[in-house]
Amino acid sequence: MRLNLQTDYALRLLMHLAVNEAHLCTIAEIAERYDISKNHLMKVAHTLGKEGVIATVRGRSGGLHLAQPASEIVIGDIVRLMEADLAIVECFQGGANQCAITPACRLKGVFGEAVNAFLSVLDKYTIDHLVRRNAKLHTLLQIEAA
Repeated sequence: MRLNLQTDYALRLLMHLAVNEAHLCTIAEIAERYDISKNHLMKVAHTLGKEGVIATVRGRSGGLHLAQPASEIVIGDIVRLMEADLAIVECFQGGANQCAITPACRLKGVFGEAVNAFLSVLDKYTIDHLVRRNAKLHTLLQIEAA
């Protein structure tokens, strides 16, 4: 199982905003810090903004910030939001399923249990768990005070 790039970028964006909670952060600055595509990051920010996870401030001095405390942003919720498809095998795809053994196969149940266990673990953690008392991360992501 592999998470898509948007999920990766969303989690990185949220960690950056959590580390720099006292500042508004720009897409350009975050993209540069991670050396990732500004355009992809803008799409991710748009999705997170639509869902109320982050807020944007427009204008010359604008930027992004968390719309809720980092301790309330559950990693499992972000993964579910950003992953368009957690169907890890064909039989999870409903009408698109062409597998001949689906009526007798027990593998779907095993994989379903595995995906649920994966998400259950992610549901135990928040963005705050990733950044709190993480000095190395703060050193890498902290914006210099102007």
